Amino acid sequence: MTNQISLEINECVSFADGYEFDGAGAYERLAGRAHFAVDPKVPANAGICDIDKAPVNGDGLVEFASDIFIYRPVDPAKANKRVFYDYGNRGNQRAIQFFNDAPPSNAPLSLTEAGNGYLFRRGYTFVCCAWQADLLPGDGRMLMDVPVAMDADKPLTGLVRTEIIPESDGAVTFPLSGWINTRSHPVVSLDTTEATLTKRRYATSERQIIPSDQWQFARDAGGIGLDGVARQSAIVPSHTDIYMGDGFQTGWIYELVYTGQDPLVLGLGHLAVRDFISYLKYGDVDAAGNVNPLAEIGIEKAYGWGRSQTGRIIRDFLHLGYNADADGRQVFDGVLPHVAGGGLMWMNHRFANAVSPAGQEHEDHYNCADRFPFSYAESTDHLTGKTDAILKRPDTDPLVIHSQTATEYWQRRGSLVHTDTQGNDLEQPENVRVFMWGSSEHFADPNLKHPSKGVCQNWCNVVRTSMLFRALLDALDAWATDGVAPPASRMPRRSDGTLVDTDTWRAGFPVIPGLALPHGPAGLPLLDFGPEFDKGVLAKEPPDVIDAAGYPTLVPATDTDGNDLGGVSAPMVAAPLATYTGWNLRARGQGEGAKYKFSGSTIPFPETVDERMTTGDPRAAIAERYTNLDAYKSAIRAAAETLVADRLMLAEDVDRCVKWAEDWDRERHDLRAL
Repeated sequence: MTNQISLEINECVSFADGYEFDGAGAYERLAGRAHFAVDPKVPANAGICDIDKAPVNGDGLVEFASDIFIYRPVDPAKANKRVFYDYGNRGNQRAIQFFNDAPPSNAPLSLTEAGNGYLFRRGYTFVCCAWQADLLPGDGRMLMDVPVAMDADKPLTGLVRTEIIPESDGAVTFPLSGWINTRSHPVVSLDTTEATLTKRRYATSERQIIPSDQWQFARDAGGIGLDGVARQSAIVPSHTDIYMGDGFQTGWIYELVYTGQDPLVLGLGHLAVRDFISYLKYGDVDAAGNVNPLAEIGIEKAYGWGRSQTGRIIRDFLHLGYNADADGRQVFDGVLPHVAGGGLMWMNHRFANAVSPAGQEHEDHYNCADRFPFSYAESTDHLTGKTDAILKRPDTDPLVIHSQTATEYWQRRGSLVHTDTQGNDLEQPENVRVFMWGSSEHFADPNLKHPSKGVCQNWCNVVRTSMLFRALLDALDAWATDGVAPPASRMPRRSDGTLVDTDTWRAGFPVIPGLALPHGPAGLPLLDFGPEFDKGVLAKEPPDVIDAAGYPTLVPATDTDGNDLGGVSAPMVAAPLATYTGWNLRARGQGEGAKYKFSGSTIPFPETVDERMTTGDPRAAIAERYTNLDAYKSAIRAAAETLVADRLMLAEDVDRCVKWAEDWDRERHDLRAL
């Protein structure tokens, strides 16, 4: 019995009220569920952690199911015969938002939600299939159902570690997963003496044990009483929550280690993506006798895109060999992992938490997601002697365009993508391109309207980068279709002095009055999670630190304004109104001085000469850089046209960039003197 898939389509509706997109015409949206059944014994599936401990049906197959969406041209003849798969992010659709500058939506349907229409104008068949099975319902998230692994007829138990960092005062209850949107692994015993709760000020600070009588496995289920005024407490024992009556302190790192049970077979998410895309690309009729909904289109190429968490899952998918389907055929022809940094995925492990981000300086510092191999190219780990690569199957490896921002160098070990484990430049395979989007940040909301500081010291990074997505997808398609090589990689390198250590970076960064600087990127220690880690079992929680120095992580050098060198500069960076960084520091009371998650900074230039001289700012004033607004707009246009000439931006985006520059781009810059 081979792997099976059947598509249950529950909805087929007109998209954007039948709007005719240039070149591709009208679209329709299909929604439903994909039902899978796979043989746990065949080699193509056997690498999934605990698949041998999942229940099977009468045919000996493991069953699971995923939410799906398909957006296809109504006229098959107008489709470009390419599937574009959005891995999403924590159950949320993201590609239309970032490629089309559209408002975020988990079920886009209106013309407004189509944004600028890029993906539709190109004729792509846009598809989504849920892969993350530990998400809880809510906010329209796409969900996946997988079985619980069992120890024969008994619950499977093991160590679970979770981390909680409160960002507001008064919190007394958290789910054991640490995330309100994520399933928690139930605790075996409510006896807190059988678990360990610690707190520490910073990631590398000494852990302080919180006595077991100061907290409970419980939740505050209270609310407003019948009088409508007074709040009533109701502390209810819970196998999936932690309660501390005195409250959790903001900015502190709380770490809970306990014995949990009932792990999900989360690695089946890889098989869902593999088998769904393979069926759309190669299949005729599914296991239920339904015709492939893309059969009339005749799919020739499949591309996959993911950002952050799902950029990592793409890398993990490739490394584990799932770009070959159960019959050995190539699944994705090309992939675009974005802002993944040097990480893989923490999913194909027992008691994994797929929502949890990979390690930063302050948050989740000891997460197991960042592990060798870091690069697409083969290299040898100088600490362990292992030789490996993400790409090692030339018959089925796809074309790869890996993009990352400045944030990944500071918080996500991005330099290890293109260096060896000792920090030396590492040449990438011919089928790989790496691009750093200089001076931009991890999220880079294409529709940001009101910059904020949040819990940070500086304004968030406001650099627009979505135009780069569109150009790189066009380049990937030309590469896969016609063999037209994309632009050469652009990332900082040791060989030309644009990839440096922290001391060198500090020496070159301008001394801006009142600005605190980070002490360095989040280094990557060598960790020991136990002897069964390679089998997906984390036997040590927290892990032992074998080598605190671990792997060197390097950062981009900067120009005299503090903006990054060595990568692709978006028009806002090439014609700047500020210093834009990939890092931002936590404010007082929030872990002051540590870098905050994936946030970058905007440090405005002085607007006038008087301001520069009064503050002692070494950076030229805006009035000195641009004689008037027209000069600024001309600089933006010139920067945009240079990117178009380099095939890193589309011609259609030039006027968009100039329009954003109207009135000194006040939508994103708080300018007052100009």
